[in-house]
Order: sequence, then structure tokens, then C-alpha cells
Amino acid sequence: MIEVVLDTETTGLSVKDGHRIVEIGCIELDNLIPTKNKFHCYLNPERKVSEKALEVHGYSDEFLSTKKKFKEVANEFLKFIKGKRLIIHNAEFDLSHLNNELNLIGMKKIDSDILDTLTLARDKFPGSSISLDALCKRYQIDNSKRTQHNALIDCELLSKVYINLTDQKEPSLNFNVDENKEKQIIVNNVSYYKKIIHPSEDEIKNHKNYLKNNLKKNFF
Repeated sequence: MIEVVLDTETTGLSVKDGHRIVEIGCIELDNLIPTKNKFHCYLNPERKVSEKALEVHGYSDEFLSTKKKFKEVANEFLKFIKGKRLIIHNAEFDLSHLNNELNLIGMKKIDSDILDTLTLARDKFPGSSISLDALCKRYQIDNSKRTQHNALIDCELLSKVYINLTDQKEPSLNFNVDENKEKQIIVNNVSYYKKIIHPSEDEIKNHKNYLKNNLKKNFF
């Protein structure tokens, strides 16, 4: 299955307040394997970035003023996502902004199949923090590059979170064995971490004694 992990950054929270998109990032997955196909652009929102949004992503009005407007990249973006399921964390937010941008230039709303990883995480970990950073911490995914929000970096992190959330198990698993207790598992070039718990010598001894005392056939 071909899927696209998608994220946006904006001038503020709500389209009702006139906020616009300043960045779109997309990474294509082919059966969970990231391909070389990516879509990324910064956009001139034709309005000022709110102070809170500036703190989140750091894109200044001056930086964005020289970028393309959404109408200049709309067709390329729609072509990239056409016929592919979209993987989005908090899809309602990103789709509201994307559909607003499309509406402003007289184009139809996005009609792609959508999978919201926020919903997946909420169902799997009720009552727990399910932000992207929290999920990276839970799955021990390195998010040290995420000093501020960046659509493409967030897509890369979300692709790794996604494979953990869906508990995908592919036939070709490679274990990079080292002496540490935490092992890196590579699934179709997407890395995540599982903690390997080794039994103590006493536990092994007690287990052997249990087998000797409880099994009719002595294997030792």
C-alpha cells in the first residue's frame, strides 16, 4: 500500500481567525518503507505569523515573504498525494488548513483516505500523553533534531511512530545486536526500539528446578 505521511505548520491555530499554512511536508511510504519521494515547501501565507506560532516553528514573516504562495504549489501537492492514504497526527487540524487553502483558490477539498495517528494513540494509550514528542519518548525514537516544529522532520518521526502504533510485523526483521539492554529493531528500514529483558542467573536456576520437579521427563 502506498501511503503519505503529512504534516503542516501554520501562522496560528484556527482558520476561523484567518490563519494560513506556512509549510507542508510529505513522505511517501510503500508498504511502510520510506521511498525517495518527498514533497516539501515553505509558503508565503500573505499575513503575519502569530507570536505563539513563531515560538513553535521559528518561521519569521521576513523568511516567508520570499516563498511561493499556496496557489503556486497546489497542483504539485495534489498530484503527490493523489490516490494515497494520508497518515496525519491530529488530522482535523491539518485538513482544516489544507481544505481552507484549497477553498481560497476555488479548488475542491481533499478526498483522500485518512488515518489519524492521534486517534490510534488515544485508543491504545487512554489517559496518557499522545503528542508526537510523548510517543517518540514512549517508543524510544530519537527526536533530538526536533528543537522546533518542522513539517519534514515531524513526518520522519511520525513514520516511525506509525509503525509502532500499528504493531506491524514484517517477515524480514534485522536485529542489530549489541551489549546494551535496548536493541534497535529495523523493520523495512524504519527503526524503533524494544527493551530486551534478560533473566538473572537465579531466575534461570529456579526455572530449571521447576522443570525438574514438575515435568515427568527429565531434560537435564
